Amino acid sequence: MRQITRSKWVRHGLGALVLGLLAGGTQAQALTWEDGLRDGAPDRYTVVKGDTLWDISGRFLQHPWQWPEVWRVNPQIDNPHLIYPGDVIFLYDCDGRPCLGLERGQGIVRLSPEMRTVPHREAIAPIPLESIRHFLREHRVIADPEALDELAYVVAGNDGRLISGAGDRFYARGDVPAGGRFGIYRVGERYRDAASGELLGLELESVGEARRLRQEDDIAVMEATRTRQEIRGDDIVLPLEDRALVTEFQPRAPDQAIDGRILAVPGGVRFIGRLQLVALDRGTRDGLAPGHVLAVEQRGELVDDPRTGEALRLPGEDAGLVMVVRPYDKMSYGLVMRATRTLAVGDRLHNPRPALGTAQR
Repeated sequence: MRQITRSKWVRHGLGALVLGLLAGGTQAQALTWEDGLRDGAPDRYTVVKGDTLWDISGRFLQHPWQWPEVWRVNPQIDNPHLIYPGDVIFLYDCDGRPCLGLERGQGIVRLSPEMRTVPHREAIAPIPLESIRHFLREHRVIADPEALDELAYVVAGNDGRLISGAGDRFYARGDVPAGGRFGIYRVGERYRDAASGELLGLELESVGEARRLRQEDDIAVMEATRTRQEIRGDDIVLPLEDRALVTEFQPRAPDQAIDGRILAVPGGVRFIGRLQLVALDRGTRDGLAPGHVLAVEQRGELVDDPRTGEALRLPGEDAGLVMVVRPYDKMSYGLVMRATRTLAVGDRLHNPRPALGTAQR
């Protein structure tokens, strides 16, 4: 294996690297290294604590979400290799193609974008996972709000209290199965499709967790084990959902065309920046899965034609990237991975399209 610099690639004319990328049913696009590499991409980069695979890829590539496509072209990649602080990632020539390699203390191994689950402190994460874990602990979506009528709910606190905290007993009405842990939720926002008005999901916000002590007829005696807010009457009691977070994110374009919108930012924020979680109006029924990357397009300005005076809507401009981290049937939660402008609720979502020129991370 021979390590070479980027300037040698250009001099030797290695040509185009064809990525097996199908964006929204379009034909695969060929990217030359001159177009695919970020201006000023280093020949070598030493991984430091706090890096993510997305961040590192953004140092080399104009479009960080394409890193699995770039690294996957190496036919010798069979198994995933973890990346640790202190490792060196470098550009090299493999069989006439530019590739990314990983150098450790005991030689050089091939680099794979895949990662198995390991303690967070050992290997770098593909994307910032802690903020996602925290968010998913506090939010969940149910597809059928009418099902709320069938769920157990808080009716009173112990000793006539109106609110309850950690360690307090309270009472819930409805069937609360024995065993397991339960979440206490408050009804949040109802998400609807802006065009059709279809109800996409009802967001539930966690206020705490509890365990069942006993059930007498349709009244369950509960004990709050953890609270984020006070537990109040009419809060919903639900078994905690399986919140195992997918950590092996494979950033990629969706397999089919997506045309959607940013629905909301949980918490009521309207203007959106990098690493914020957002609600999207497309879900698994539309073909979305964890790791799918969507471009965010801001609507063009409305201007007056100087000759005719008629109102004209200018073309929209791509202003960011969102990665799907938790899809539901009709909607999803996504993490903003890039924002070249301040994003907003209502901005359009579509399949990313590689573009010429340097893109900001």
